[in-house]
Amino acid sequence: MPSPIRTIDIHDWQQFKDLVTSPTYRSWAFRGQSDAAWQLKSSLTRHFEDFHVHRQAWSVQESRALRIFQRKAHLYLEHVPPEHDEFQWLALMQHHGTPTRLIDFTWSPFVAAFFALHKAKKNAAAYAVFPPAIDHSEKQTIRDGTVINARERWLRIPGNFEKFFLPGIEPFAITGEPHVMNQRLIAQSGTFVVPGKLDEPLDDILSDYKNSNRLIAKFIFYTDSVRKRAMKELYDSNITEATLFPGIDGMARSLAFELEYHWAYDPITMERIPGFENPPFELPPAVS
Repeated sequence: MPSPIRTIDIHDWQQFKDLVTSPTYRSWAFRGQSDAAWQLKSSLTRHFEDFHVHRQAWSVQESRALRIFQRKAHLYLEHVPPEHDEFQWLALMQHHGTPTRLIDFTWSPFVAAFFALHKAKKNAAAYAVFPPAIDHSEKQTIRDGTVINARERWLRIPGNFEKFFLPGIEPFAITGEPHVMNQRLIAQSGTFVVPGKLDEPLDDILSDYKNSNRLIAKFIFYTDSVRKRAMKELYDSNITEATLFPGIDGMARSLAFELEYHWAYDPITMERIPGFENPPFELPPAVS
């Protein structure tokens, strides 16, 4: 069984802010998920599992999807990545909706909190990983005492995707971004964690590292007590879908939160905001 992940219960938004701005979590990367029960799985793993693709076909189908995208994407792109820069190709595929093994993280704990909470109906979570402890060492001890040179497996190195990742044999992970970043990756302060195996969750893989206690943690948001204040402060800080997904689609999606927010009154409690006793238009009759 994997080692248990360090878990921190978050009952108060200020508690989370104090933790993630402390030196303890400096230079960590974060990922928000709207259900605390979900483990860390790539969109590619979820697709294979959801549609019952045979495990022995996974590497072939993953390679096929990359090849098809590379052959057709030039019809829609102004900039075509170099053929052997698989990391940039995979990031581009992910950006446009293809399931890939790249798992989105962000350097901003507050962007991660937004993704965890903005649609949360249950307790949500933010996972945190410390990249220097994952893949900046020439001698990293993973499962069963196996020692790897993590630096040699960086996905930016040509040929590493086929050599280390497609076989899907070893339980390791690397972090980072492609050299050329797309607009959404920049807007979200994004980075990736990329698992060497697709058939088990990333949190299980990292929990088996020798130094797992200093490279992965999980914040569990008690949504009922955290979400309202968090979303208001994130909104005030301009962390919305409109800023995280540049373009009209992100702007349109951001209006979902506008349905539960108003500057003159609280649409949840129907209480008037102090200072807005005489707004320039009519408010609902129930506003007190």
